[in-house]
Formats: sequence, C-alpha cells, structure tokens
Amino acid sequence: MKEKHKNQPGKQIFTKEFTKQEAIPAEGIKRALEVLKSGRLHRYNTLPGVPSETDLLEQEFAAYMRRKYCLACSSCGSSIHIALRSVGVKPGDKVLCNAFTLAPVPGAVQNAGAEAVLVEITPDYTVDFQDLEEKARQSGTEYFLLSHMRGHMADMDRVLEICRKHNLILIEDCAHTLGASWDGRLSGSFGLLGCFSTQTYKHMNSGEGALLVTDDEEAMAQAILYSGSYMLYDKHISRPPLEIFEKYKKMIPNYSQRMDNLRAAILRPQLRDLNRQCERWNERYRLLEQELSKIPQIHVPERHPKEEYVGSSIQFSLQYMKKEQVPVFLDKCRDRGVEIKWFGWPEPHGFTSSFESWAYLQYRAELPTTRRVLDFLCDFRIPLTFTLEDCRQIARIIKDIIEDMTPTG
Repeated sequence: MKEKHKNQPGKQIFTKEFTKQEAIPAEGIKRALEVLKSGRLHRYNTLPGVPSETDLLEQEFAAYMRRKYCLACSSCGSSIHIALRSVGVKPGDKVLCNAFTLAPVPGAVQNAGAEAVLVEITPDYTVDFQDLEEKARQSGTEYFLLSHMRGHMADMDRVLEICRKHNLILIEDCAHTLGASWDGRLSGSFGLLGCFSTQTYKHMNSGEGALLVTDDEEAMAQAILYSGSYMLYDKHISRPPLEIFEKYKKMIPNYSQRMDNLRAAILRPQLRDLNRQCERWNERYRLLEQELSKIPQIHVPERHPKEEYVGSSIQFSLQYMKKEQVPVFLDKCRDRGVEIKWFGWPEPHGFTSSFESWAYLQYRAELPTTRRVLDFLCDFRIPLTFTLEDCRQIARIIKDIIEDMTPTG
C-alpha cells in the first residue's frame, strides 16, 4: 500500500479520520459511571423491583419502533442468529439472503446450521426481485433474511408481495437503517423480526451490541431464552406473558448473547437524540450525493421517493473505468487522505468482503450481476465529526483524481 497522505505539492489533502466518531453523550457517560460504581453490570444483577438499564432500553426502543417487544443482544450477528432460531430455522434449512451484505449475515445463518442461498442484486445495490422469486421457488425455503445493506432499502411493497406469494418468513437486518423508513413505516417493522446494530460505526454506538424487535409473542419468548435469560425472564419489562415461556424454557439452549447494563446506559441517551442525528447524517449525505453525481464517471443510485434513508455512509459505482484501474483510483484517494472501501478485492479487506470469500457456504451459485456491481462499488463512512465543508473537500478530491485519470481528447 502507498503511504497515506503522501506529499503532493499544490493538491488538497484531507486530514480527518474516517473512523473518528463523536463522543458518547455526557448523560450516557454519567450513567455509565453510575453503573460502574454500582458493580451491577450484568443485566439480571438488580435490586428487587428495580428495572435494569437494559430493561429500560428495551422498553424505550420498542416504543420508538412502535413494536411490542425488544431484546438487547451482544452483537447484531448474535441477534440475527437468535432471530433465525426463534422463527424455527433448523440445521439443513435454506435461508434466502441478498448477496451484497457483510460477513456476519451468512455467518449467523451458518451458526444456525442452515444454508445461505444468495440472491443477486441490482446496479442500485438492492435485492433483485426476479432472482429472489426464482430462488424462492427452487429452494422451497420458508425464510428470507433481507439486509438493508449500507442503508439501501429495496421496494418494501414488492418484498412483502413476494413474501406473501411464496410464504416466506421475513427477517430484516437493519444494521445500517436504524431510523430509516419506507412509505412512513420504519425499517425493522416489515419482517416478523428486525435486527439493529449498535456497533461503533452504526447509528447508535455502544462498541458492540444489537436490538431485536418483534410483535410476535412466541418468537420473543424464544429469543429471550436463546439470549441467555436463565430462568430470570420474568425480570424483562418488554416481554410476552409468562405462560408463553413455559412450553419453551426447558427446550431452548442458553447461547449467552445478552447485552449488559453498561452498554445499555450508554445507548439510552443516544436513542433520545437519534432523529436529530439522522438528519445531521442526511445533510452530509445529500451534499456528497449532489457533488459526486456531477462527476460523469460516478453513478450514485437514485433513492426511491418512498425511501427515507439515513446516510451515515455513501456508495457509488465507478463508470467508464476498467477493473484494474480501480485500485489505482483507491491508492490516489488514500494518498490524499480519502479512505474508500471497495468490494472488488479478490481477498477480504478489513470489514469488507464479498461472497466468493465465504468458502464455508454450502450452496454455491453463480452471481454474475452481483460480481459486476461489486467490481466497481466504492464506499465510505460519513462520520458526524465531518463538517459540511469536509464533505465538499472530499468530493473535490475525488473529482480531481478522476479527472487526472481520465484521458482527454
């Protein structure tokens, strides 16, 4: 790799870090210190009749989502695994997944002993409905795990129509769409269960963590038991009636995938400020979208009018460029301080990998359209530590590099 921020006289260099997040709110730090001083970090280590921070977070997040129940988990991958098991996925079952996703999604399917059946995507990064229907028929599966990858929501009207037609149970991976909606309906409220990440680079930051929501009593009772409630599920505020647990409590293994009170204390103030934070992300996203869309060699997908997105990252496809030119473009951007991720690497890079790298998958299908899309798909985070002027500078640097790489005449 070339040295980052290589000296280039007369050229703009971006000096801020793409991984730098805002500080945890003062209220969250204060409450976290109180939890630390109490020593009661485990969610079930509470005084009689006193709800834990995790209990309260679940209650507040269920209310935000306008769903009956919420369960706080240790990671989004663990919440997806729990969701799959809670809807009846068994070893050997097939689960449909869009092929553009991150490794924890097929990892959760593998953890459940099931087989991920990957579905093609479109040039706008969302699931291809024709391939989804064909693979639903071919596989005979009952399950569709839909990732709203990097915050791009598919036409959820069509998703629900296809799920009804093929009797598919829908689970939503909303790691990148907390606060987003389709036609006024929040992401995570379309499926039987919705899973949200609170990992550092998501819309609420607890380092690691997740929130699982549902209206289904049977699924939530099982999810609470899978998460590792021991026989303390009665302490939950956001739960179905206790009698629902009776038929499952001796049948469901404890996977110890709970959230703790420290992380919940950090998250509760962030939830109260979530809508304002989402708008701040969108201010930055819209500026970048506008500036990058002016560059002929860049395609930024046009958002559907029904989609209310949260632009905490931005994706674009390079046009009129050969694949072997993409790493050159990335190096030039890196030299000037702009860290862009690419889904075309032949080997996994950091958080970024593509379906060919998941060699553990049992179901290996050709995905030529997805491969072509990923070969030119670029991606970078938009942390709230960036100002609007920072976003303008990033766009100018990308524009300069592409113009320098484009032959004239």
